Amino acid sequence: MTTISKPSVLVAEDEPLVAMLLEDLLDAAGYRVLIAERLDDGLLMAKSETVDVAILDVTLGREDSFPIADALLSRNIPFLFASGHGRESIPKRFDGAEVLQKPYDMKGVQFTLDKLMAKD
Repeated sequence: MTTISKPSVLVAEDEPLVAMLLEDLLDAAGYRVLIAERLDDGLLMAKSETVDVAILDVTLGREDSFPIADALLSRNIPFLFASGHGRESIPKRFDGAEVLQKPYDMKGVQFTLDKLMAKD
């Protein structure tokens, strides 16, 4: 019997309540969810875990998530940024990345994840 594995989403989010909400909603939508609340955890997961897609909060504490995005790019893993500051807070090298403006709704997250997963 063949089992179909769930697509895996890395969520880099430093706000615990937002991370828990995303985890619950993404799990219900059929994803395996990996949560990273700090840059170093997210970077380790981006480099070593099986990840199909990622949601990156631009700001993780006092650091930004751009090193995680670079690691994902090097592995050709699609991702989106979640930002309360808009696209202008994101370096030019990520011009092709999707950006969800915070606060976002789950329909927007699901739509964007589906779009990113379809690009593979």
